[in-house]
Amino acid sequence: MDVRELLDPEIAAVLEAVPAFDINAESLANFRGPGPRPPLSDRVVRTEHEVPGDPPVPVRVHRAVDAPADAALPCVVSIHGGGMVMGSYDMDDMTFDAWCPSIGVVGVSVEYRLAPETQYPGALDDCYRALVWVHQNAASLGVDPSRIGVHGVSAGGGLAAAVALHARDRAEVPVAFQLLDCPMLDDRQATPSINAPGLLMWTRDSNVFGWQSYLGDRFGTDDVPYTAAPARATDLSGLPPAFVSVGSIDGFRDEDVDYAQRLNQAGVPCELHVYAGAPHAYQMAIDSAVVRQSKRDKEEWLARQVARPATP
Repeated sequence: MDVRELLDPEIAAVLEAVPAFDINAESLANFRGPGPRPPLSDRVVRTEHEVPGDPPVPVRVHRAVDAPADAALPCVVSIHGGGMVMGSYDMDDMTFDAWCPSIGVVGVSVEYRLAPETQYPGALDDCYRALVWVHQNAASLGVDPSRIGVHGVSAGGGLAAAVALHARDRAEVPVAFQLLDCPMLDDRQATPSINAPGLLMWTRDSNVFGWQSYLGDRFGTDDVPYTAAPARATDLSGLPPAFVSVGSIDGFRDEDVDYAQRLNQAGVPCELHVYAGAPHAYQMAIDSAVVRQSKRDKEEWLARQVARPATP
């Protein structure tokens, strides 16, 4: 069945105004560069920092203006989407414009290096170094080091899952939770959902290009580490509590549902949401009932994760 027959009508009305999206080596430049900057509130202050290293990693720290100056708040390290090949940390501004005042978190957005110019493990290293930097600078950032979690959408969700795995393996810093929104987890293109006819917004061909760009010569081989493609991980024990969400007609549906199921089987508490009639990038239909529901689900779950008292 062509998945477009299952598309939520409210989302369809929005997608009609979106230009065709097909990313490849020839079209990539058209999808890069600064996008429109939505108006932001004055309830959040945003500061720019660099994580030291070669190269340094730019990060943007978001904090509610009215947060007590001496409070050690929970923190969300956020990783933007873009198929590994595009996007920027500007994409997190609206999220933290809402979360910082309403949930009471500090947000840290990571400007990681993109593929194909930088292949695996470049983006992973950047995001992990940002996580470690937040832990090391928790006091000056006003962050509770015991309540730092990771968040990502699409490719950012895959990187967030990879950071959680990498942090578990290295045992240098704890990760309190992982919020994975339609995460890009599997490079193998083998599931029914990624091969379904009529995929919208992120097609199988675009997905192949994204993974090829990130993995380089590893693509199409068995030499792909699970910290590059988390769906390849066979041991998911010892990971932090998770939230996984995806649309029912997203090409990532099957890999995301499987990952959530295996997290639960490994003893990792994982909440899974599959939104009927939603394709990849359905979040742009901001006034639709599906998007309002997914926003509530994410915010309520996140609020529960950060609700425990700060460490003395």
